[in-house]
Amino acid sequence: MDNSQREVIISLKNVTKVLGSVRVIDNVSFDIYKGDIFVIMGCSGSGKSTLLRLMTGILKPDEGNIFIHGRDITKISGKELDEIRRNFGMLFQYSALLDSLDVEENVALPLREHTKLDDHIIKIIVKLKLSLVGLKGFESYYPSEISGGMKKRVGLARAIALDPEIVFYDEPTSGLDPVVAGIIDKLIMDLSRKLLITSVVVTHDMQSVFRIADRVVMIHKGEVIQVGAPEEIRNSSNPYIQQFINGRPEGPIDFFKEDTSILEDLLK
Repeated sequence: MDNSQREVIISLKNVTKVLGSVRVIDNVSFDIYKGDIFVIMGCSGSGKSTLLRLMTGILKPDEGNIFIHGRDITKISGKELDEIRRNFGMLFQYSALLDSLDVEENVALPLREHTKLDDHIIKIIVKLKLSLVGLKGFESYYPSEISGGMKKRVGLARAIALDPEIVFYDEPTSGLDPVVAGIIDKLIMDLSRKLLITSVVVTHDMQSVFRIADRVVMIHKGEVIQVGAPEEIRNSSNPYIQQFINGRPEGPIDFFKEDTSILEDLLK
């Protein structure tokens, strides 16, 4: 289907965010279509996570507009934003599980906070969500008793507990070995297709990008370099994209210079 005929679920229009003296996000515009796995890639410090915070309403842009289902979340009340957020799920980079709660209690948190369901219904839902991520039978384990990959899967079960329309992923394969990273990628793809979820994934893991993405945006120094299908990105003639996806030390991205400028800015 032509993109012009598809439903846009998230739309950024000329979004800018300034933190201190740095334009962390600089005049960014792109659309995310319903049901897509949309990947935001770029170097560390490029503005990827800031974009995620802007799309979830944690931060407000200094300029521009962010539309979710056609509603501009930069211009609505906190109560209205909370209503929209109930359709969001979030998988954090480090899982963000509570060590004092077991797996079942961690996954049940959003259900207890946002619904009035009976406890036995919540337990049934938790078992279903854990089964979807391959962790049936692990309800009574604590975070300290399971591996890093399993923690990610528990975090994913919690993210889908309320049957969200949109799930945001912040570096979902960070710190995982290649096999476990592949398992997480497969879960993202399976859940997106089975549950008709729109997925927004922040990552700099190139294997993940080309394994899961329907569309990709490359961000560099807060600016959009290119948006397109994975093959368009892979075959791009843009030197920034080619240096990044191939991990070349030489090229227009001068890592040492950029790291030094960041340090100098922090020391001002």
